[in-house]
Amino acid sequence: MYGMGGEDNRLGTADAASALAWWLEAGVDIAVAEAPRNWLKPRTEPVRAEQAQTEPPAAADPDLPDTLDLFRDWLEEAPALPLANAGARRVLPHGAEAAPVMLIAEMPSGEDAAQGRPIAGDAWTLMVRMLAAIGIDAADAYSASLSCFHSPGTKLDGQELEACAAIARRHIAAAKPKRLLLLGDVPARALLGKPLTAARGHVHKVEGIRAVVTFHPRQLMTRPSDKALAWRDLLLLMEDDS
Repeated sequence: MYGMGGEDNRLGTADAASALAWWLEAGVDIAVAEAPRNWLKPRTEPVRAEQAQTEPPAAADPDLPDTLDLFRDWLEEAPALPLANAGARRVLPHGAEAAPVMLIAEMPSGEDAAQGRPIAGDAWTLMVRMLAAIGIDAADAYSASLSCFHSPGTKLDGQELEACAAIARRHIAAAKPKRLLLLGDVPARALLGKPLTAARGHVHKVEGIRAVVTFHPRQLMTRPSDKALAWRDLLLLMEDDS
């Protein structure tokens, strides 16, 4: 079985099982459509105006590192980051440069912090299935949180949200992913200036990268009825840019 990337992106048995499991959970009773679809064929129709919502790049902060290795070291060591406090636990990103997709999640949960991953536990298991359903091996994805701190009982204020957005933009520019998936309301507000409900269903550009917003897997676990909507978001993410 092959993923959407063609023969070089072969899905193994476990990946195929994950994809099928996700399709079933999302209520998909056909693979994609009633007729076969060539995912590699360039689109001939223009992108709709409402899809071409491009966010202008923010001015680069000269104090932030501009390579991924240096940026990750900075995230690990910088003392003054949004939500940093004495009781906060730092959760660093995972993945390699130029990943097929970069996931930017909301702030880490306690389970995420315990496992040291931006998305962990059952939420990550579901995320693996979602990625497999669009032909992406989860091991190849780059995952990060809008704020790298688990800080129970605290919320981002307006100034902190702006600071997180500036950091995330530099992070995206350094990571150079092929696509960007924003998971949840807070990343949508920070990077697009819109709530999840308004940002969903459209293609955006963040630092020149194709970006789509969908629900965080934690929300999908509590509201399974949203999985069909998330499936549409994943298909939108994988549409051709042309």
